[in-house]
Amino acid sequence: MTGGSAVEKVSVKVDAEMQSDGILIPKSVLWADGRRFEIARVLYYSDSPTGEYEGIRYTVIIGSAEKYIYRVNHKWYVMALSGGEGSEEVHYL
Repeated sequence: MTGGSAVEKVSVKVDAEMQSDGILIPKSVLWADGRRFEIARVLYYSDSPTGEYEGIRYTVIIGSAEKYIYRVNHKWYVMALSGGEGSEEVHYL
């Protein structure tokens, strides 16, 4: 990582399915620029007992990689690395 890079919340849309027991299961992540990432599997989800992150963190499989997506109430976000001056934003998904 170069100087000036920071990790920030990026809002995303998530297609999710409500199970009969009330559990919300994410199915895909849609970026504002139209890219869609299908979620192959939800490994687990939890809130942060230490306050490391806000809301519920879902550990998911996208492609062949393990990724995190987060939900706070009815809003979803991911953590993205934004570069310093003149650089493009790099996303973890």
